[in-house]
Amino acid sequence: MALTQRPRSVQGYGTAAGTGTLAALILVVVCGSPWYVRWAEAHTDPNSAGGWYLRLLAWPAWRVESTPEHGVLATDLRAILLLLFAGALLYLLPAGQVARVPGSASQFFSGWAAYTLAAAAATLLAALLTADGPLLAAFEATGTGAGYGFFAGWIVGLASLGGRA
Repeated sequence: MALTQRPRSVQGYGTAAGTGTLAALILVVVCGSPWYVRWAEAHTDPNSAGGWYLRLLAWPAWRVESTPEHGVLATDLRAILLLLFAGALLYLLPAGQVARVPGSASQFFSGWAAYTLAAAAATLLAALLTADGPLLAAFEATGTGAGYGFFAGWIVGLASLGGRA
């Protein structure tokens, strides 16, 4: 091999941001679906750790049908913003550090942090745009979104682990 040729990265692996975004999409589409939400409410015990976690995964719930008081966009805004922010932050946050240390734990923590921040920001913006209540309610909802991101973000972090920068 000549000195000017650089070794190629492993074929078949996606980027850390791409695989993390795909994991976020799967989390929101599957666990936020009306079918999963109904299942989690009916078949899990909220007083057990497993039941609590399965119900937490249903947090970015979205609806297929619109309600009379809100349109489809208003009810689904939180899930849409979560996906947009997660994709953007997964591409923006880890780029510099992951490029220096490929395949390291920094990809995991960057993916986890990006999803936590995306959940909090999506919740705050959705609450400010759609809620008629006080600002305190929007802040409390943001805390719930950050909690969801913290407890579900490790899944996105794992998906980001091992991808190329």
